[in-house]
Amino acid sequence: MESTPSRGGLNRVHLQCRNLQEFLGGLSPGVLDRLYGHPATCLAVFRELPSLAKNWVMRMLFLEQPLPQAAVALWVKKEFSKAQEESTGLLSGLRIWHTQLLPGGLQGLILNPIFRQNLRIALLGGGKAWSDDTSQLGPDKHARDVPSLDKYAEERWEVVLHFMVGSPSAAVSQDLAQLLSQAGLMKSAEPGEPPCITSAGFQFLLLDTPAQLWYFMLQYLQTAQSRGMDLVEILSFLFQLSFSTLGKDYSVEGMSDSLLNFLQHLREFGLVFQRKRKSRRYYPTRLAINLSSGVSGAGGTAHQPGFIIVETNYRLYAYTESELQIALIALFSEMLYRFPNMVVAQVTRESVQQAIASGITAQQIIHFLRTRAHPVMLKQTPVLPPTITDQIRLWELERDRLRFTEGVLYNQFLSQVDFELLLAHARELGVLVFENSAKRLMVVTPAGHSDVKRFWKRQKHSS
Repeated sequence: MESTPSRGGLNRVHLQCRNLQEFLGGLSPGVLDRLYGHPATCLAVFRELPSLAKNWVMRMLFLEQPLPQAAVALWVKKEFSKAQEESTGLLSGLRIWHTQLLPGGLQGLILNPIFRQNLRIALLGGGKAWSDDTSQLGPDKHARDVPSLDKYAEERWEVVLHFMVGSPSAAVSQDLAQLLSQAGLMKSAEPGEPPCITSAGFQFLLLDTPAQLWYFMLQYLQTAQSRGMDLVEILSFLFQLSFSTLGKDYSVEGMSDSLLNFLQHLREFGLVFQRKRKSRRYYPTRLAINLSSGVSGAGGTAHQPGFIIVETNYRLYAYTESELQIALIALFSEMLYRFPNMVVAQVTRESVQQAIASGITAQQIIHFLRTRAHPVMLKQTPVLPPTITDQIRLWELERDRLRFTEGVLYNQFLSQVDFELLLAHARELGVLVFENSAKRLMVVTPAGHSDVKRFWKRQKHSS
């Protein structure tokens, strides 16, 4: 009798992107206090607070003594109690303020002294310079202006997106490819095969660029410590970049080896421009400057003019020159013709089911077509022909008729008695997935495999 793992099924992951406050709220108190040791971090966190929470922080910023909770509660009218609860919970969760017992036993509130001190520095000036002066390096002979930085950032980030959709011309570093897999945006069907886009990856491509970057940086930060990097150091540097001046160069002097390595990753993402790896100066791009200020909208989709027309005969006409958009369309359709400013494709059963096999859902395909519909199609109701949307869903249901369950196969029993004995035990434990008495084979769940195997060994020893 032998047991072997059976093939697993397809897991569809829904993309969930936390905003800045949710991310910081998940950090340990020690990490948060270290983060608040940097004025740039305090200013970035303050900037993202709701207006009511900002008001409270500003009213308490220069108070050295705690205020009674009852007095703070009087600052808000009763009809805004919900906003008051949300802001109170947020400030406590981010350790911006905490409770402190007042003389007489009353509960008071006071700002975190580390946060208070460094927010004062950020707002009023003073303290250590956030970055080293580049005057010692002299004028940059290869200075970059704002348009060239914007073009560079767009091109670098598009390389990442092209790699995700499988463009043969797009190549990324091994670190970046590994990060895309760890984030669940890409996966390899078999070991050694090139990775392909997943359902979450397709959702990722539907986001606008600031949201894509924020989600991507979240995944990077979550794995930073496992790569031996200091989370506080790199997160503080990101916040520092968000307050940089577009078109101005900054020095790398004083950076640790870990931070220099992080700078090279940012260079690959398009967040900074550095002419050479060993260059002593870098230019933050618009993507880096807008990173922390654009996180609150990280759930939106890209807003761009529509360019797709879908006909009831499953023909698709895309009036675009974007290689990325064409590659996205090719994920769920068959390309027929290509012209300088237009492509013609056919939505077929095979192309849709191939996309579904990669983890893309029918709803995602329909959403993609609807959000990129040509203005001509937007004039009709519904925007997409019902025959197209219904058929795409039916093709998905057709594939989903088969459901896969992971399990361990037991076969090659020497006798029917042995098979029946083990079958009864697996059924009694509730771990039986499949049985075939004629062929003497059975499949049990991976969780129940050890119990079944242990039972079988005991039976063989006792017989």
